[in-house]
Amino acid sequence: MSIASILSEVFGYQAFRGPQQAIIEHVTGGGDALVLMPTGGGKSLCYQIPAIARQAAGNGITVVISPLIALMHDQVGALHEAGVKAEFLNSTLSFEQASQVERRLMQGDITLLYAAPERVTTPRFLAQLDSLQERGLLSLFAIDEAHCVSQWGHDFRPEYRALTVLHERYPTVPRIALTATADALTRADIIERLQLQDARLFISSFDRPNIRYTIVEKREATQQLLRFIQDEHMGDAGVVYCQSRKKVEDTAELLCDHGIAALPYHAGLAPQVRQANQDRFLRSEGIVMVATIAFGMGIDKPDVRFVAHLDMPKNIEGYYQETGRAGRDGLPADAWMCYGLQDVVNQRRMIDESPAEEEFKQGLRGKLDALLGLAEATDCRRVRLLRYFDEASTDCGNCDNCLHAPEVWDATDAARKLLSTVYRVQQMSGFGFGAGHIVDILRGKVTEKVTQRRHDTLSTFGIGADLSETQWRAVLRQLLAIGAVAVDAQAFNTLALTEVSRAVLKGEVPIRLRTSAPKAATRKSRRTSQVATPKVAAVLDGAEQQRYAALKAWRAEVAKEHNLPAYVIFHDATLVAIAQSAPRSRLALQGISGLGVRKLEAYGDAVLEVIEASCTP
Repeated sequence: MSIASILSEVFGYQAFRGPQQAIIEHVTGGGDALVLMPTGGGKSLCYQIPAIARQAAGNGITVVISPLIALMHDQVGALHEAGVKAEFLNSTLSFEQASQVERRLMQGDITLLYAAPERVTTPRFLAQLDSLQERGLLSLFAIDEAHCVSQWGHDFRPEYRALTVLHERYPTVPRIALTATADALTRADIIERLQLQDARLFISSFDRPNIRYTIVEKREATQQLLRFIQDEHMGDAGVVYCQSRKKVEDTAELLCDHGIAALPYHAGLAPQVRQANQDRFLRSEGIVMVATIAFGMGIDKPDVRFVAHLDMPKNIEGYYQETGRAGRDGLPADAWMCYGLQDVVNQRRMIDESPAEEEFKQGLRGKLDALLGLAEATDCRRVRLLRYFDEASTDCGNCDNCLHAPEVWDATDAARKLLSTVYRVQQMSGFGFGAGHIVDILRGKVTEKVTQRRHDTLSTFGIGADLSETQWRAVLRQLLAIGAVAVDAQAFNTLALTEVSRAVLKGEVPIRLRTSAPKAATRKSRRTSQVATPKVAAVLDGAEQQRYAALKAWRAEVAKEHNLPAYVIFHDATLVAIAQSAPRSRLALQGISGLGVRKLEAYGDAVLEVIEASCTP
């Protein structure tokens, strides 16, 4: 069975995307590979198709190492729908169910077996793999979310380190490692830790042109988020990331109070509550999940229309991975972040207070600085984001800065005044002070602390009265971003000068800032009311929308019967294509993207009945 026929007949797609074909041919031929491909780029097909092709050629079973139970369930469910023999082994199975899977495994009656790294490296499981290898039934290892192996990765999981045993114990079995995000440092660590020095490296474009990147200055963060959702995404599925558990719960409650279906998710919730909330998010439409970063890795939901950050992530890899959960179906989506001075202070404090070695801390600071540069940028966000992953691009015309070029002002003189104040305060008092006190001095604000410390006698007292507190905080953010000011976490987050400060004080480093927050987008809201036509169906005319609605209702019933998310049955894009073409025969259904042979057999007649009923006056 050729890889092209598997793509068409099993998965219902007529053409490969990007480097998929080259990767699949290489792995099917027995080669090792490290694949960097953005979320939504079709990574899973890069090992699923080789698994099917290699088993058809007599090479046995593919073992997929996956870090999350939810991902295993969804992928195995989707493979079952496509007619592929796939199973998982994890803690959700009873003893009897697990035993049955293991029996089928040892008989070679499975094409893909999903398991967590903790299970794969146990003596019992390795003994089972030994038996398969001896009988020529071990075909391929697929290591998903491979960035988890690296200490530089944003989701480091120590148990991934033990996966070196796969190469050492089964050197003739090919391996494919896959991840959506890895800068050069993380990439090198993956290669070393998984012993992939001889593997072929495939790097896809990291560009997600359907995602619009917007970063706004934090004022009243939750109210800003509320307006964003109400104006742009009322009724849409989305994810909102917060740094603390309390903020997750408060934000979810606020959204619910304003008619937005929102659920909380964090590690402090009972496991059954987390699972129930995750299941509802995956299986229902229009749910907003408010979560810490404990949520998200491996979530396959394709119709997430926005990802919002109420707090700044730790680095660009984390930001890219999290925002990449939006728009996996290729349709328009938003990545929105609210960012302020306290975010910078908090992230730097967490790094400084970490017990890690100084060299490691320096690496973390460098990654944070790159994200700060993205947040403070007045040029194209996408260009900056892609440059971090060593990819050149041109202005996208779709981020906030491209759509509404920010007005900027020369803040070099203001920066020098701020640094001079930090220096003079420390000289007078013998120790540093926090941002609020420094701004009070610059603006000539007479407070009890200012007068007690006699800081109203400094030559810089009041020299910045022409700027607002918000403007001064923007100056300070930029100085923190370029490393011209440091926050001393050991001294109550006081400000201190750095080596870079000298160049700024001399006027050698220009500081240019936005005059104000970015203007609001002028595009129409994606929702005209609480109950509105989904964005995915906006291209349909009246009759097509009627067919689309009928197809969605039918799909929801089928998904409920099968206990699967609706998108596992058919993606929205497949329903749109069916609604547009209004097929009246099985032959007319063939060739529609996402409709393979098994799904045509299982659902073809039912789909035709829905179309017939919706077309009848």
